[in-house]
Amino acid sequence: MPIKDLPSDARPREKLLARGPAALSDAELLAILLRTGLAGKGVLQLAGELLAPPERDSATGVVTGGGFGGIAGLLHAGAADLRRIKGLGPAKRAELVAVLELARRALAEQLAERTVFDSPSAVQHYLQLHLAARTHEVFAALFLDSQHRLIAMDELFRGTLTQTSVYPREVVLRALQHHAAAVILAHNHPSGSVQPSRADEALTQTLKSALALVDVRVLDHIIVAPGASLSMAERGLL
Repeated sequence: MPIKDLPSDARPREKLLARGPAALSDAELLAILLRTGLAGKGVLQLAGELLAPPERDSATGVVTGGGFGGIAGLLHAGAADLRRIKGLGPAKRAELVAVLELARRALAEQLAERTVFDSPSAVQHYLQLHLAARTHEVFAALFLDSQHRLIAMDELFRGTLTQTSVYPREVVLRALQHHAAAVILAHNHPSGSVQPSRADEALTQTLKSALALVDVRVLDHIIVAPGASLSMAERGLL
């Protein structure tokens, strides 16, 4: 049913203004952002399709259609991923990607204004938004000042992470360039599992030793995947 045919108190925008955003479903909130549907498809139906589970090839596991499996999956999607949704034009794709970037920047501001220990969940959410949806492994570092506030996040290496593919010298040089007092290491697991491998543990110890030579502490190494994250410090692996 088109939104214009709904009772006024059931239309997403009017409902939000009258009752607040918490009263709306995920599809209703997304419909407000999308604004309009497509020919023969109302905006609520389009929103529902975007939030539907993805369809995968049973043999390869490759996504062949369907939606993104909820708000988190949609927000982790890039502009290229959104192109597979028939009828979702460049304007709507740009708006959805902009929402994700605004969320990243909001979290970055929080981490720059307060010590990361005040909001450990914000660190993991920040890394989720940056790394979790990548289809290849990315190694990054959050460089912190002496108060453990965020100075910068740099993506340093891509590909399979081993002690030979991540160069300690480069990490140390970046830490010195940022005048960092501490570092949080991070990388993603496209497989979906956040359990650290032996290579992850060995790499962490190598970087910890290298950074200690220039008085930079490694506070944590966080592994992220869509919808999950793991702190190696909390696991006692640091």
